[in-house]
Amino acid sequence: MSVKGKKVLHMDRNVYYGGESASLTPLNDVYKRFGLPGSPPESMGSARDWNVDLVPKFLMANGQLVRMLLITQVTRYLDFKVIDGSYVFKGGKIYKVPSTEKEALGSALMGIFEKRRFQKFLVYVARFDENDPKTLEGVDPNKTTMREVYKKFGLQENVMDFTGHALALYRTDE
Repeated sequence: MSVKGKKVLHMDRNVYYGGESASLTPLNDVYKRFGLPGSPPESMGSARDWNVDLVPKFLMANGQLVRMLLITQVTRYLDFKVIDGSYVFKGGKIYKVPSTEKEALGSALMGIFEKRRFQKFLVYVARFDENDPKTLEGVDPNKTTMREVYKKFGLQENVMDFTGHALALYRTDE
């Protein structure tokens, strides 16, 4: 809206907006938030030149949010990086979440039978096209929940959890 010359009012209960997913500016706010002594050294430049995310932001490479960012021209102020992978902490260890068929078969996150089911799930997701009935395999994208899709492939609860959070970027456990 501001790109079109409209005035925009941001309101938040915090001194910054964005809740738990906020980006803090100036850098002095980061020092206060995390109880760091003193203030940022002058060698770091202007405190207003810093924007520190409380939580890293993930964006799917294609979607409405990306289109909105392009239209509003905020991409001039953002850096994008392709992530190397998603990781989960389980049983005191960090594991890479498999995102390809090959990774699924070699993952220590699942047992042998679960690996095959997860591999089939990944193939299904990669080929899925809601406009091509041949790829739906009985799934109605407007009615079927993701939990039902997971069950269709016989995935166990722990696999549903890491898939939902690490690959589909679920924000809650619902």
